Amino acid sequence: MQVKEVKKLENSLVELTIEVKGEEFKNAVDAAFKKNIAKITVPGFRKGKAPRKVVERMYGEGVFFEDAVNALYPDAYDAAVKEADLKVVARPEIEITEVDAEGFSFKAVVTVKPEVTVKEYKGLKATKTVYTVTESEVKAELERLQKQNERTIVVERESKDGDTVNINFDGSVDGVHFDGGKGENYDLVLGSNSFIPGFEPQLVGKKAGEDVKVEVTFPEEYHAEELKGKAAIFDCHINEVKETEVPELDDEFAKDVSEFDTLAELKKDIKKKIKERKDAQSANELDNALIDALLEQTEVAIPDAMVQSAVDNKVAEFEQRLAGSGLNMQMYLQYTGMDEAAFRKGFEEDAEKQTKVRLALEKVVELAGVVVAEEDIEKEYSDIAAAYGMPVDQVKMYLPKEDITMDCAVSKAVELIRNNAEVTEEKATAKKTATKKPAAKSEGEKKPAAKKPAAKKTTAKKEEPKE
Repeated sequence: MQVKEVKKLENSLVELTIEVKGEEFKNAVDAAFKKNIAKITVPGFRKGKAPRKVVERMYGEGVFFEDAVNALYPDAYDAAVKEADLKVVARPEIEITEVDAEGFSFKAVVTVKPEVTVKEYKGLKATKTVYTVTESEVKAELERLQKQNERTIVVERESKDGDTVNINFDGSVDGVHFDGGKGENYDLVLGSNSFIPGFEPQLVGKKAGEDVKVEVTFPEEYHAEELKGKAAIFDCHINEVKETEVPELDDEFAKDVSEFDTLAELKKDIKKKIKERKDAQSANELDNALIDALLEQTEVAIPDAMVQSAVDNKVAEFEQRLAGSGLNMQMYLQYTGMDEAAFRKGFEEDAEKQTKVRLALEKVVELAGVVVAEEDIEKEYSDIAAAYGMPVDQVKMYLPKEDITMDCAVSKAVELIRNNAEVTEEKATAKKTATKKPAAKSEGEKKPAAKKPAAKKTTAKKEEPKE
C-alpha cells in the first residue's frame, strides 16, 4: 500500500489517493481464485478443477480482480489513514479509479475532525442559583409517603364523597342498551367526576347490596354521536363501599415507612435529601451555563457528517425507548403523520450543539494538557458496567480504552472550567425552582446500549359512561 496523495478539500474533507500494487495484489487475486474455483464450471474439466489460466481465458483476465480489491482496500484504507495521521469522524466515500493485473488505485474522501479555536476557557462568567428547602416541600413529601401507604378498607356504612364504590352497571337509552354502557366490579371514586355529570352524586348515601337507578343526560359534547344529549338510565348494583384510610403522621408512621424512630428524624432526613437534590441541580445548571459560555468562546465549522452521526445516535436512543413501550419507528411515524426526514430534522439542532460542546471540551483537554490516570479509566469502566449490569470485561470489548480516556479527560475539562470560573451566586426566587434538567455532559459519550424492560401489558377495560 502506498499513499500517493493527500489533498485537503473544503468543509473538513480530505481526499486520499491510495495505490496497492505488486505481490500484495497478486496474492489477493490468487486467493480469490482459490476461493471461487469450486463454483466455476469449464467445459472439459471437472467442476472446480480448471487451471486458473483457462478460467481467465474463458471469463476474462480480470475475473478475480473485484474480489481481490474488496479483500484489500479496507486494510489499505485504514493503513493510509494512520499514515496520514487523520482523525476521521465519518464513513469514507470510496471510488476505485484503476484496476489491472499489476494492482489497483482508489480514492477515499473522508470527513476529519475540524479545526477548533477556543479563545478562553478560564475566567468564564456564570450565575449559580442557590435553592433552599421550604417547609411546604417537606410537607408535600410527607403527604406523598402518606399516599403511598394509605389503604382501602371495606365499610358497612352508607357511601359518601371520597369513598370508592364497587358497582355493576347497565345503561340504556329509551329502553335500548348501548355499547360501552355495561360494566361489572367497577371501582368508582365518588367525587372524582370520572363519570358523566350527575352520575356519582346519585350513588352517595348508598350501602352495599342496594340497587340504584341512576338517571342522567349525556352531555351535548359527548364523544359518541348517538348518545349526545340523550337521557339515559343506569341500573346499578352496589357491591362494596370502601373508604381510604390515610395513616397519621406520627412516630409510628415514621417507623413504618423508614429506618427512623421518630417523625422529627424522618422530617430531618427528607429535608436533607431534598437539599442534596437541589444542590446537585444547582451544580448541573452552573455547568450548563459555563458550557454555554465556553461555546461563545469557540469557533468551529462542524461538518454535516458529524451532525448526522449525532442524529443517528439520538434516533437509535429514541427507537430503544419506543421498543420499551412496545412500539417501533414505523408505527410512531404513522401515528404522528411524520416522515423520516422530518423526524430526523427535529434532532439536528440539539445534535449540532452536542457536537460543538464535545469538540470545544476536547480542545480544552488539549490546551490544558489534561492527563487521565489509569485508576480514573478503570473507575469509568466499572461505573458503566454497574449502570448497565454488565461484566467489566464485556464493557471493555464494546468501548475502546481511547474513547473512555477521552470521556474522562472531558469530564476533567468541565471540572477545570468550573474551578477557574467567575461564579456569582443568587438565591432562587419563588418563581424559579429546581428542575431535573440534566447538565451538559461530555457530549458524544459512547456507552453500550442498555435493553429497557418492556412496558407491562394492561388489559383493556370495558368502556365506562364517562366524558
